[in-house]
Amino acid sequence: MTSQPADRVAYNNDLTPVEDAGIEGRFQQLPGPSSPRQTPHTKSSYSQEARAARCASAASRAEYDVPDTYENLGETANIPPVQNPDEESVHRYETLEQERAREQSYARDRRRQDEDPATRAAVQAEEKAEAASYPVSKKETQIYTLSYLIFFSIFGTLARLGLQAITIYSGTPIIFTSVWPNFAGSVVMGFLAEDRMLFRQEWGSPSSNGADTERGSVSVDSEGARKAHLAIKKTIPLYIGLATGFCGSFTSFSAFMRDVFLALSNDLPATNAPSRSGGHTFLAFIAIPLITISMSLAGLFFGAHMANFLEPYTPSLPFLFTSKILDRLIVLLGWGCWLGAIIMSIFPPHDSWRGTATFVLVFAPLGCLLRFYISLRLNSRAPSFPLGTFAVNIFGTAVLGMSWDLAHLPVGGVIGCQVLQGIQDGFCGCLTTVSTWVAELAVLGRRHAYIYGAGSVGTGLVMLVAIMGGLRWGDGWNPLVCTH
Repeated sequence: MTSQPADRVAYNNDLTPVEDAGIEGRFQQLPGPSSPRQTPHTKSSYSQEARAARCASAASRAEYDVPDTYENLGETANIPPVQNPDEESVHRYETLEQERAREQSYARDRRRQDEDPATRAAVQAEEKAEAASYPVSKKETQIYTLSYLIFFSIFGTLARLGLQAITIYSGTPIIFTSVWPNFAGSVVMGFLAEDRMLFRQEWGSPSSNGADTERGSVSVDSEGARKAHLAIKKTIPLYIGLATGFCGSFTSFSAFMRDVFLALSNDLPATNAPSRSGGHTFLAFIAIPLITISMSLAGLFFGAHMANFLEPYTPSLPFLFTSKILDRLIVLLGWGCWLGAIIMSIFPPHDSWRGTATFVLVFAPLGCLLRFYISLRLNSRAPSFPLGTFAVNIFGTAVLGMSWDLAHLPVGGVIGCQVLQGIQDGFCGCLTTVSTWVAELAVLGRRHAYIYGAGSVGTGLVMLVAIMGGLRWGDGWNPLVCTH
């Protein structure tokens, strides 16, 4: 993978940037006790140095040849939710717009290089040599990534359905069940985005130059180390599978918007009153967005804070296990689980399984993979407005609205109803995401975040009013004919 100049940063003995370090952000020899720019060791500097020594001792290069388009995933942005974990008095904050603007500038430079035949030939030769140096080829990286996405989309969908099931009980204070998966998935997303220990062995290995990394003997730019780790982490298929596959499928923007509409139409479970005043309808309508968005954002930052708090105790995944065993095993597990869901849908032990799980698991990977590819293509188009995430959330919401209407019409029979349930919970649930959405809201500039958030909720609601409202306030919905 050819990285952008902004990512190609390492540090030499006097902590000045070394430009040709690559996206791996690997560090050259760390400064020892005799470094000319070593600063007095305060309690704050000790904590920063301990973190830097543990996380950034001397990193090795990236193992995976990752396509450049992976930069466009909202889950792999180089900006974590907590940008100043050490609470320094002076800190420069960055926004997603700045990160994406650098990516666009890099892409324009690459296009200009490609227009010059001589430069293009040199760049192609350099890329060919670089690709040959990666232990894992680009094609293998893509296969591993897709396999992780399929496996974790199924796992995330099961987690969402299970959490929704256990949060439905008599007397529950929150009657719309989509809020709990959205909160829990955002917690996991925040932890993954902020964590620097799980993939430490994939990012770097202990230095062979004998640099002393004991407490009080290392002075490292911990912010530079942090950015370097973020840059390398997003090249790891397992991380993409967890963030894009699991978290994106655990949370569901379309289910969130469905609950907003059901509150507006007085159709939420256990609230079917004969009539409701306009004021009460308005309160019910605004309650769900306020609760869902605030809880999801709170979950994102809580997960990030937990990653920082647990950093001294978080183990690192063994590099040899993930690269030599798990990457290859997941190809069988991911595609095998998907094939198993298809077979179980054709030959279910009980017919009710189709509506509750098997059809959902058949459609789940389709939604996750479509979201993945749309994000790759569209997220870089507008730095201040993640167009890919917006597109999948609105499209998935529209598909859910149409499936909901069809399921509440007296057509299709039981099998047709179960298929539509599978499309709603599986395809739409995995196509749309709240965890990525709130992660983008957290790092966008304030003005753009409000525009993006309000635009997403407003457009989704207008879409459902147009699709579901006509039947609901016209002929009305018929009861479901399937058991789920």
